[in-house]
Amino acid sequence: MIEKPSLAGGLCAVALFAFIVNGVDAQTESPCSHEKSREFNFWIGEWDVYSNGDLAGTNSIRPILDGCVLLESWSGARGSAGSSFNFYNPQSGKWQQFWVWRNGTTLELEGEYGDGKMILEGVSVGREGNEVHNRITWYDNEDGTVRQHWETRNRGETWETAFDGLYRKHQ
Repeated sequence: MIEKPSLAGGLCAVALFAFIVNGVDAQTESPCSHEKSREFNFWIGEWDVYSNGDLAGTNSIRPILDGCVLLESWSGARGSAGSSFNFYNPQSGKWQQFWVWRNGTTLELEGEYGDGKMILEGVSVGREGNEVHNRITWYDNEDGTVRQHWETRNRGETWETAFDGLYRKHQ
């Protein structure tokens, strides 16, 4: 006679496996514990964003997923809105941003931090279906503000400013 394994025995084996795996996970170093994964922390906060002296919108940057990801929630003064996920990818050694606008369009950027600034670049599709190069630089200013300078380049080599904003902590 062949004895069938009991459900209770199977559940015990699954529980034991989960305990062992969780124990191993707890002992390994988090991929976000690398100091590079904190390079963009100067951007964390609740911000009023100004462009040319006028309020352009508000932006909330907060860490999520055990500090591994910075979640951006933008609300523009004229109704624009969007969110991004920002994280250091230890496999590529680069920072990555995935942005989604309210209208469903996206922008993917990648880059590095150095000399007090984060520079991320990527290619998107323009309104006419053309390729647009994007470069966004965030400056970690000594006075606690953050400057965001977004530049675009179409077919030529000349970068043009798409947005130049100054982040001030929300009061």
